[in-house]
Amino acid sequence: MAAGEGGVKTERSMRKIVFLGAGYSARTYARLYGGGHRLIGTTRDEARFELLEQAGIAPLVFDGRTLSGELRSALEEATDLVISASPDEQGDPVLRLIAELALPKLQWIGYLSTIGVYGDFDGEWVSEESEPRSPAQRGQWRLLAERSWQAFGNMRGASCAVLRLGGIYGPGRNSFVKLAEAKAHRIVKPGQVFNRTHVADIAGALDFLMQKRESGIFNVVDDEPSPPQDVVAFAADLMDVEAPEEIAFDVAGLSPAARKFYGENRRVSNAKLRGLGYMFRYPNFRIALLRLWQDDEWHARW
Repeated sequence: MAAGEGGVKTERSMRKIVFLGAGYSARTYARLYGGGHRLIGTTRDEARFELLEQAGIAPLVFDGRTLSGELRSALEEATDLVISASPDEQGDPVLRLIAELALPKLQWIGYLSTIGVYGDFDGEWVSEESEPRSPAQRGQWRLLAERSWQAFGNMRGASCAVLRLGGIYGPGRNSFVKLAEAKAHRIVKPGQVFNRTHVADIAGALDFLMQKRESGIFNVVDDEPSPPQDVVAFAADLMDVEAPEEIAFDVAGLSPAARKFYGENRRVSNAKLRGLGYMFRYPNFRIALLRLWQDDEWHARW
């Protein structure tokens, strides 16, 4: 039986999980939930092999263009796939390569997407039932990839869950690090809020949905969409350092990409995932930052 934060008690059978793009979320999954499973993860760079091995993931090189014999064999034996590759104008690069493989043991697919597909809702609440509004090309590519993986799962008789994630943070990636490196800013745009997702809850949601063989779209985000300046101020208070001065959005001199990011304002609900029984480890940034600080894990390299 598996129990604890970030899920419910479930019977766990040994899985063979292939992470196509084994980054921060995959390594966190391996550390928290990987026991008893066979984990394989791809990376473009052999220099990252040691990092994956330390997390308990057997590494394979994947350049996004060709499948090695080793990777092909791993995929044919996989019970579960987790995909985090970014799509392009031609669709999902991973799906293009594996579409013709038999994958006889595949039971579940987890596709890591983003709440950015929703676009701007002027601060209103959105759910999985809300029609995505993103006009951005990348948002359209991401929506197409979501639908393509769901269709692929249907054709192969495998469940497919799309996890739409908020801004990812956790050990080594947080406001403490930015404050320590003098890279933190407090840009204020009245009414602007963002949802966040602690990396441990990405791992927890993956494990929860995988064990239940759930299909569908799920927002994996915190309970409290909050202004970004509040997060920095809270972290500075815990560190006992002075928070950066607030800067008005209109005079912040942001890049076009950053201004576009601030141009989308929405509150994203996680009620669907909670309704299934998932319990968030970190339902808001205050709980998460306090834990990172108390456990001295804010600077850890996961």
